[in-house]
Amino acid sequence: MNLSKSQFEHVKNDEEPIASRSVFRSAYVERRLSGLYDLGKWTECRYWLRGLNDTYRVRAQDGGAYMLRIYRAEVRESDIAFELELLERLQAELLGTAAEASPAVRLADGRLFSALPAPEGVRFAALFREAEGAEDAMQDEASCIAFGRSAAELHAAMDRVSPRTAGGFGAVRGIGRAAEGAADAAASEPPERATRAVSGEARAAKPLPPRAPADAEVLLRAPLRMILAQIGEDHPEAPFLRGYAQGLEAAASEAVSGGLDFGLCHGDMHGNNNALRQGDRFTHFDFEFAAPGWRAWDLAQVKNRKRQQSERIEPLWQAFLEGYRSIRPFSAVDEAAVEIFRLVRRFWTMGLDAEIAPLCDGALDFGEDWLAEFAEEFRRHPLGEVANTTL
Repeated sequence: MNLSKSQFEHVKNDEEPIASRSVFRSAYVERRLSGLYDLGKWTECRYWLRGLNDTYRVRAQDGGAYMLRIYRAEVRESDIAFELELLERLQAELLGTAAEASPAVRLADGRLFSALPAPEGVRFAALFREAEGAEDAMQDEASCIAFGRSAAELHAAMDRVSPRTAGGFGAVRGIGRAAEGAADAAASEPPERATRAVSGEARAAKPLPPRAPADAEVLLRAPLRMILAQIGEDHPEAPFLRGYAQGLEAAASEAVSGGLDFGLCHGDMHGNNNALRQGDRFTHFDFEFAAPGWRAWDLAQVKNRKRQQSERIEPLWQAFLEGYRSIRPFSAVDEAAVEIFRLVRRFWTMGLDAEIAPLCDGALDFGEDWLAEFAEEFRRHPLGEVANTTL
């Protein structure tokens, strides 16, 4: 059986978990979860991938191919609910477009996710139908144009699912150009997308679960706290990192004050392993970091993605923008803001490293060499030079 609510609370309130990150045996996972779904007997349950979360490959008697994600204990239940409900709504909104989202399979009782007790606390689990297609390394302009179209379709669908307005970067809890209402957006959409916009407005009447926006707290302040907890508040590099984070926050605040496209974002849209391609259609997955934010922040990760030769970054980026702008607007102001958000994303990535260090790889892999590599990268930028000279 799964945990009852009272059992959830017992594990959540445990003051001293006995483990940081456990790994469930596949046989245990199958025994505990297979009966909760209307898929028939599971014919395979294999531990597939250790990442931020644990992934198991599942095959079932119904002939379906699935991927089971068991979230790390630190992921909040409300954030999982937001991610999975967003995916369900996107599935309908993306019909007939160049984008697709892979929703969670509902349990027999209608829930989107279940839970398992672990030595480190409650870990939630969600089963997804395995996305079809092949990874596209996006090393040529044609591939980047196609991915740009798909990314734009995803953002357009997100606007229909949950139109939002923005606030300041320092406290977005509610900057920039407000996302227009779905009915207003429909007026400028092609007929087939306009129809989805109106239907999306009706479906969005019930709001999504709450999700903290990707503002200064999420992207800079919390990562800084994680980094300092990892290296120590009195580390010689700590003053530089504080100054650099403050410089990034000031620059990002100035950028968004000019008016930027704001709405729901994928949160990790680098393309290399969050989308699979079939023809000109991409299936997007891994929405764990989806949140309200600026689209310049979301697209910055496309330009930041790995496996690009330095001399090809700009041509491939412009090809991506060509595809994106063929579906929805992305202004020159938004494009200019991508550069500061590329730096913000790198700082956020360092904070994520610091957060998972105690859970996954240990301090040895996130020691002085790791710190020196990031610090050197940050100092190469004018904002890093300023932070360095003001010490």
